[in-house]
Amino acid sequence: MLAIRDLCFRYPGASAAALEHVSFTAARGEVLGLLGPNGAGKTTLIAQLAGILALQQGQIEIDGKPLSQLRQAHPTAIAIAPQEHAFYPTLSVLENLDCFAGVGGLRGAGKAQRIDACIALAQLQNYRKVQAQRLSGGLKRRLNMSIALLHKPELILFDEPTVGVDPHSRAFLMDAVKQLARQGSAVIYTSHYMEEVQAIADRIVVMDQGRVLCQGTLQDLLAGAATLHVEVQDDSAQDRLIELLAVYGQTTRVHQLVT
Repeated sequence: MLAIRDLCFRYPGASAAALEHVSFTAARGEVLGLLGPNGAGKTTLIAQLAGILALQQGQIEIDGKPLSQLRQAHPTAIAIAPQEHAFYPTLSVLENLDCFAGVGGLRGAGKAQRIDACIALAQLQNYRKVQAQRLSGGLKRRLNMSIALLHKPELILFDEPTVGVDPHSRAFLMDAVKQLARQGSAVIYTSHYMEEVQAIADRIVVMDQGRVLCQGTLQDLLAGAATLHVEVQDDSAQDRLIELLAVYGQTTRVHQLVT
């Protein structure tokens, strides 16, 4: 569904590129995990997919057509649940959803049905009349998600959705992401938490310093894991070191080397 080819981007005055020759694909019905540390380029990439940043070099295509054409013909086909709280803090949950539904062109009974469906999916039924600014951190993230889903987007972008939330809300959000993919959406989920991406992603793209380091299924990435060579000065410590490293993979003693 999504094809990104040779994407490059540099912010004005920056000494290094935020994105450098980034290429990968994403399919409907799968969660693509975008993994990398802060500063890896994940948020810049999401901003370009969402149309917030203009392309400088490279191509983004949806079903073989340029992203710009899709956004012009179907502006709500791609939705983003950003890191920041993307709602009006003084409006209630229901008022926020009503506002964003109207902006996207929903009207009448169809609008009411989508609002109810998104409230139910995010389990916000008991908070319909609560001001958004009074919600907990986890509930604010759920409101972000429910707004993003109002128009049944084909591609959903989650940018670090679990930062600063409690464990219960984190588990809820991750389950919701998997459910959306099962319903046929293409989902890109960015995180710097390896355990999150490992738990929900069908395929993984690992980024650092604006580049794609590797990509594939978790099994693909583990199969291509690097070998670590450790030189031990104290022979008596070798057995203990082998024991510690064994949980991460196969260990082999080679003279004074443990690999």
